[in-house]
This record gives sequence, structure tokens and C-alpha cells, in this order.
Amino acid sequence: MPDQEYFMMSPKVDFAFKEIMHNDKVRKGFLSAVLNIPVDDIKKTVLKNANLPKNHEDVKQGILDVYLIMNDDTEIDIEIQLSYMATWAERSAFYVSKMLVDQTNIDKVYSNFKKCIGINILDFKYVKETERFHTIYHIREDSENICYTDIMEWHLIELPKLPKTEDGTVLYDWIRFLKAEKKEEFDMAASSNEYIREAVDTLEIISQDEQKRLEYNARQKALWDYNTLMAENYIKGKAEGKAEGRAEGRADERSAIINKMKAFGLSDNDISRIFSINS
Repeated sequence: MPDQEYFMMSPKVDFAFKEIMHNDKVRKGFLSAVLNIPVDDIKKTVLKNANLPKNHEDVKQGILDVYLIMNDDTEIDIEIQLSYMATWAERSAFYVSKMLVDQTNIDKVYSNFKKCIGINILDFKYVKETERFHTIYHIREDSENICYTDIMEWHLIELPKLPKTEDGTVLYDWIRFLKAEKKEEFDMAASSNEYIREAVDTLEIISQDEQKRLEYNARQKALWDYNTLMAENYIKGKAEGKAEGRAEGRADERSAIINKMKAFGLSDNDISRIFSINS
């Protein structure tokens, strides 16, 4: 964590990330890096539903939607998830699909649908088949990889997979920024391009805002409380499982002894008396 002499919010905490995304220049730079398109091709982005509501159903799990509409009407949903979720693929598929069916003014013509993209930033390893930190998914034919439709697209960015050696992409620098905690790490990320410099400058400003720091600390506490509760429940469940296993083991052992007694011709009454004497 950052020291007291130099406090910077962690940009991967959803509250801080949301605040950074209020900056139009930062939004364009980040989307350019993720989607691998020139910044100049992004004429405009409109930030929708930027506030993190207090009654958000996933508030404790660290999920945040940053909903964007680009100049070509492409809809983009950016989500940050800090705690492991085994069903993340199903969740992201559901939300991108929901973006599609919730589109208005399509005039009942399928060709009027606009592309929907889900950008998922995960602070855990999810895709076991590769160590690449950025993977992209579309709907394609199994045998010949023929694109069925490009109406939906998913990007998974797994923060723990970022390699120590730079790969020369702008996205690498953005992820290095999201993972930064120390001043030198922020400075290194900021030196790479003007859009990340803008992100760092924005983060510095909100990090010194007293009210935003209170909100950030409250959000971070909620995340820590959730993670602690999940860990404690795991430990408790594991202990209960061991106890149940021992009880089941004793029951299996008793059943085996009874079967052997019956094999030697002992009656049920004889067996009951033996166990009552030894109990």
C-alpha cells in the first residue's frame, strides 16, 4: 500500500477507477489501448451510469460498471472485479447480452443493433489455458473459426498475469498504471504517454480530495470486509467438512464391524448388547 507521505488511491479499486473515467481524455486513451484503435478514431465517448449506487447488488464483491457509448454508437461496459468469481464468463456473457437486448430505437430491425463490448478487468487469474494478460472473445464457428457475428465482443484483462518484461504495447503501460502502488511506479507509468499522464494527474487530484478519500476508504473497507468474510467462511466450511468426514468414517467403520459380526453368526440382539457394553 502507498505510504503516508505519498498517498495515492489504488486505481484498480473501483471507486478510484470510476473517478478517473470521468475524464474524457483518459477514457479515450484507455479505450484506444484496449481496443487497439487510434485515439483519433474515437471522436466522442459518453459516460453513462457513472455513479456507484449504495444499493448496488454487487457492492461488496467489487464489481463496477462503467458504461460508455462511442461516436459510432458502440456500447461498452467496463467492469472491475477484485475477488475471484468462478462464474465470471457467464456473468459477462449475460451483461453484454443484456446491453444488446436493452437497446432502444432499433425500430424492430435487427440490422440496427449496435455492437456491444464488455471489458473485464480481473484482479485474479481466470483463463487457465494461457498466460497472456489480455484475451479477446467473439462468437465463431468451431471448426473453421468463421465469424458468426461481431455484434458482441469480450475483453478479459487479468492483472496478475502482467509480465515483468514490457511487451511494447500501450495496454501494458495502462495495466502497469492500474497495478501501481508506489510513487515511482506511477511516475514510470505516466512517462509512457500523455493519456496515462492525464490519468495519473487526475488520480493525484482526487487522492487529495478529503471527501473522496473518505468515500474511497469506506469502499476499500467494504472490499476488505467482504474478502475477510469469504476467507473465514472457507476456513469454517473446511473445518466442518473434516468433522463430518470423521463422523462418516466412524459410521463406516461401525457398519463394517457389524457386517463381520453377522458373518460369524451373531444375532442383532447380540450385536446390540456388545455395542451397549462398549459404549
